[in-house]
Amino acid sequence: MSSVHPEHADQMGTVMRTSEVIALHGRSATRHAIKSGRWQSPRRGVVTLHNGPLSPTECELVALASCAPAAALSGPTSLAHDGHELIPVSGMHIVLPEGAQRPRHPDVVAHWSTKLDERDIHPLREPRRTRPARSLVDAASWCHSDRLARSYIISGVQQGLANMTTIMDAMTRRGPCRRRALIIESVQDAVGGIQSLPERDFGEICRTHHIPQPSRQVKVTAPDGRYYLDAKWEQLGLAVEIHGIPHLAVRRWDADLFRANEIVIEGDRLLIFSSYAVRHEQVAVGSQLQRMFSHLARIAS
Repeated sequence: MSSVHPEHADQMGTVMRTSEVIALHGRSATRHAIKSGRWQSPRRGVVTLHNGPLSPTECELVALASCAPAAALSGPTSLAHDGHELIPVSGMHIVLPEGAQRPRHPDVVAHWSTKLDERDIHPLREPRRTRPARSLVDAASWCHSDRLARSYIISGVQQGLANMTTIMDAMTRRGPCRRRALIIESVQDAVGGIQSLPERDFGEICRTHHIPQPSRQVKVTAPDGRYYLDAKWEQLGLAVEIHGIPHLAVRRWDADLFRANEIVIEGDRLLIFSSYAVRHEQVAVGSQLQRMFSHLARIAS
């Protein structure tokens, strides 16, 4: 079954390669329609079967028609059509078959791949695009920062566009993949819950910065039930929470904020770190822990 947004459905047939239009209408009729202004040719080799302004989707279709026939929208451009909610990016990311010429379209961000069969390109969805799992892996591999790459993967899993199985499958067949380890780590954080939190890394931060090891998974009873603190120094009244995923889900975010408030209301001080920071920004995490311990020592004295 074809998957086309209703507002885009009537645009799919308005953009065609010139060769396709000639096959349907003949060379003379095609040339006359363009010359008379009834149709237009926005790019060499491409015809739009109207003379009005192009919609965003039609612009993407023009870009695709300017590329090799097997090309497809990819990465963040493809994800936007599947409902992915993240920061929009400039340019149209398109993946082309290996060996295809670079398109002369100024807005195309071109990539090449040997993996463009139905396992990676959905055979029915329009505009032609990579499947969500492949799109997430591509977006994470191509983007400018580790943090954004992590956000692509985790938000895609949270929004139900892909899961660990489909992402791992897409990455395995994709071949060389930038940020492979980070992508795997991010999927595990998104689906693994507390078991995926970097407790070993947090312990190493404490040792490196000469901070006493805390108690782990301390049970706390709050008005809304019981939960566990990731780390706590009872004698200092200091607790640490390590959040495994960015708070893109509003309900989960609200629940965590209420829980953090309860900890403070009960009299403890609270520091909150992301699992990404504990793994990859250990100097900054250790610095904040040291400063908090110094602050508590001054108060105690």
